[in-house]
Amino acid sequence: MPTAAPAPAPHRIALIAFPGVRAFDISVITEVWGSERRLRGVPPFELRRVAAEPTLSIPLSGGLSLTPDRPLDWLAQADLVLVPGIEDPDDEPPTAVLQALREAHAAGTPIASLCAGAFVLARAGLLDGRRAVTHWHLASTLATRYPQVTVEPDALFVEDSGIWTSAGTAAGIDLCLHLVRTAHGAEAAATIARSMVTAPFRTGTQAQFIEHPTPRADRDADTLAAVRSYALAHLDEPHTVASLAARAGMSPRTFARHFQATTGTTPLHWLITQRVAAAQKLLELTDHPLPEVARRAGFGSEVTMRQHFASHLATSPRDYRNAFRQPAGINPIAR
Repeated sequence: MPTAAPAPAPHRIALIAFPGVRAFDISVITEVWGSERRLRGVPPFELRRVAAEPTLSIPLSGGLSLTPDRPLDWLAQADLVLVPGIEDPDDEPPTAVLQALREAHAAGTPIASLCAGAFVLARAGLLDGRRAVTHWHLASTLATRYPQVTVEPDALFVEDSGIWTSAGTAAGIDLCLHLVRTAHGAEAAATIARSMVTAPFRTGTQAQFIEHPTPRADRDADTLAAVRSYALAHLDEPHTVASLAARAGMSPRTFARHFQATTGTTPLHWLITQRVAAAQKLLELTDHPLPEVARRAGFGSEVTMRQHFASHLATSPRDYRNAFRQPAGINPIAR
């Protein structure tokens, strides 16, 4: 009788905790990596709350508190280190935390911050000479206080040399899901997103602050949402800016302008990212040959699909399938 394959080792996630971190970001991190979803095809995670003094409860805003369960030296075992946002960017993070972050980065461990957590990474010197993002309201403060950091004022999240930063609140959810997608595949991220009842895929390059100043703009947004829903339901069909604009009852120029104002990205860039995401899921969940995956995702040819995988994911469709193919019998179901 064949021996059963050993269960995969949990992906180890370290949540850095100290006084002043935001309860919302801790909740997001805990929801993404702290819930058991293996029966739905999501790999196991080991989430640990790491602090300089793990025996002391950490006060949070709103009358909440956090109890750490590991000391800072646990970062040496972590596969990913997460820094929640902080309530006040003027607060000085603990020296021990800053040093632990430097050591984790020197060891090659990926590090990600949410919202104003970028100020912690900047204080540790980890953002010097790198691109970073934070909440739009704090972007100018980060740029002024740390001029050696290249602050991206509009992106939802960015990565530079193994360090991730994100914009405020909902963008932290986007980054967390993207980190899962990068490490474990599109279906694992989509399963977690369905469980959280949130959008499964927003690219980091989308604008973080979009205004809708008039009722007309809101009506246009509704029209564009309907067009996007149609395109998603018919990804295997050819689409152009002109054909999508005609469905919205707009000229191509007006459609493109309103689309970018509403979503923060261009129609063609949005369409390509959605096709890449659809192809990822097909590669993970089906045995369709690559030309059929390309057809169903709307790329038209395997060559085109391969080009977009290289530019978006820095890998090939074949290598992606080999890395993230779901085991036989796994059929993730949203709860």
